[in-house]
Amino acid sequence: MAFRDVNARRHIGLQQLASLALAGRTLLGPMKSCKFIVDESTSQSTLICSAVRLIESLDLTSAAGQLLNETIQAQNKEFKTGMSTLLFLTGAWSNAVLECLQQNVPVSAIVSVMSEGLNSCCERVQCLQISIHDVNKELCSSGVRPNAFKSETCQIGHDSLLNPQCFLYLQKDISAPEEVIPIISCSYQEDDCNFNKCLASPLAGCGSIASLVKPVGDKNTSVISGSGVIASSCNKPKLTHSRYFSTLGKSHFSSQQGHFQGHLSGQSADPCECYGLGHLAMTLSHGNEASVKLLQSIVAYQQQRAERSGSSQFNIAEIVTCCLLGLPESYSCVSQGFVTLVSPEQAKVIQRFEGKPLRILLMDGDLTEQYRHLGFTRPCNVRTVLEHRSLQEGRAGDLWLSSMLDILISFEVDMVLVKGNVCANLMERCIANSILVVGSVTRDVLCAFGEVTNAQPVTYLTQLNAACVGSGAQVELWKACDGRAMDLGELVPVRIKAHEIPLLTAVLTTTVASKMQLVEDRFWTLVYRLHHALIDEKVFLGGGAVELLCLSHIQMLAEQPLQPANKDAVREFHSPWLAASVTECKSVVLQALASGWKQYLSVVMCNTAQAASELEAHASVDHHLKKAADCGSPSAYILQEFRRGHLLRDGSGPFADHRAGLRVYDNVTAKTEAWRRALDLVLLVLQTDAEIITGRKRNQLLNPHLSNEFMFL
Repeated sequence: MAFRDVNARRHIGLQQLASLALAGRTLLGPMKSCKFIVDESTSQSTLICSAVRLIESLDLTSAAGQLLNETIQAQNKEFKTGMSTLLFLTGAWSNAVLECLQQNVPVSAIVSVMSEGLNSCCERVQCLQISIHDVNKELCSSGVRPNAFKSETCQIGHDSLLNPQCFLYLQKDISAPEEVIPIISCSYQEDDCNFNKCLASPLAGCGSIASLVKPVGDKNTSVISGSGVIASSCNKPKLTHSRYFSTLGKSHFSSQQGHFQGHLSGQSADPCECYGLGHLAMTLSHGNEASVKLLQSIVAYQQQRAERSGSSQFNIAEIVTCCLLGLPESYSCVSQGFVTLVSPEQAKVIQRFEGKPLRILLMDGDLTEQYRHLGFTRPCNVRTVLEHRSLQEGRAGDLWLSSMLDILISFEVDMVLVKGNVCANLMERCIANSILVVGSVTRDVLCAFGEVTNAQPVTYLTQLNAACVGSGAQVELWKACDGRAMDLGELVPVRIKAHEIPLLTAVLTTTVASKMQLVEDRFWTLVYRLHHALIDEKVFLGGGAVELLCLSHIQMLAEQPLQPANKDAVREFHSPWLAASVTECKSVVLQALASGWKQYLSVVMCNTAQAASELEAHASVDHHLKKAADCGSPSAYILQEFRRGHLLRDGSGPFADHRAGLRVYDNVTAKTEAWRRALDLVLLVLQTDAEIITGRKRNQLLNPHLSNEFMFL
């Protein structure tokens, strides 16, 4: 008992991980219970449903908390999805490891068996992967109509492991009206007219069956090789790439000649009639309807534009977002070009420029006097001595402002896009001279404008020459779906564009200030889910099917009879006794690993109202585990029940009589990496906590009465 108390006291890091993960329990699954985060300094609140935002808002003073934050940030930076799974499994496996320690399982046995078990799971679940080609083929041939399942209440489908009323239902936004307002605003630019036709035509066909090719080069680009024949919901083939026999060409291309739909509204055509990527986006959305409509619009334009150049692609580098607070969520749309917010003074300059071609300059850095590029080396052995320092600095500042303004005027620059910050005084002088300066522009936006205007980015204005200035850019006040230019008070939305620019801006709107971050996070999560699905060229069966197979597989391994330690195990652990202890503890550790999967499934079921309690959820999971074991092939059973939609359902629930919907899929690499990162973090903290006690005070430290004075990690 004394050693057990010492172990419990020493493994504080695991206890801290479990406590931190408990805060994100309601964020697991598609029906997330959002949380309000309150800033004590400003008393402002923000609505979140992401593990990243939650961890950023917590006071992480412990070493374990900092490691958890870095792990979640790494997952978010690479995948933008899977963070809630990572957070939950970290807590579940931390508790599982603590249970193993209570049973005096050696740390080396825990590390070895858990790592081996997870690797075995990742290999086992490969049978539940389905290629993107097969997904598109299945969706198009089945004639699924996603909009048929839209309801004010939660819609229930039959094709998800965890009863997909949460996965497949189409959420109604808090501030959105009954129907999304269609966009009717028009402009008179030829390139805008072409953009309108590109946006409209792909949505008029029925999901094309696309075969995917691994992208080469830019990791932001997902390449698709599309076929010219598509299958409609009535299983009749249609030609989409024929100029004479296409069924979608006449109405859209002829009736809209000379008009431009400045934005593509969230209200698209029937999602059943969109490209295969639109269908795929729906299955990966997990109920995020608003983002699906925007993403379908982006996919339609990018595919149509890329087909003209000979290859289709989905490029996230050509997508940016602009958040507008004060408009209903039904005003969210997709606009060609770069939509951003400027001050009312800058908006007055834009009104003078509207409809005119502008000379544009791109700045790859800050537009300030003190800015120096990365790697800049100051001259050695140089010392500057100034008398009347404040007066000299004032004169030097005025001289710099005047010289920079003279450079811009001499090269007849109308607009400057700056990657970093802009000097406030220089901004005022530029406005007085009718020069528009926009700061905090991303590198992708600069590259997009550089390609179409032939502008070459410069680091300092002193480097400017005539070849660096581009031409052909245009700027206008951004217009809402009803055709009005919007003035949101302190900031005014504007649209900067150029002929044939590939850049698209998803304009995200809401009237609730605390919800703005939530809307943007949801959009980017869906964008990256589609992006990584195309890179992987395959997806997992969703709705908990993969986790159920992991649970079944681990329990099967745990129930295998014990075998004596072989020579390889003895060689690995450098000790016959240690190898034997690992063999004896293997079942206990594997059951602990399986408990994480079981808790995952149970909590998702509770969060989605599939079970009234975790006890009921555990019973449902056990029921399917038994049937899978009796079947002889758990993977075949799960695949069959997934397609039939009978998994984790007893047929007597309140949602049992609802109609079926789209099947649900998950990313492969993002999900497995979330598992690995969660277990790696737990094992890292476990091994860090396992201090080796040596020295003459060893007996004092092991004394249970004195051990309370010491805190390890």
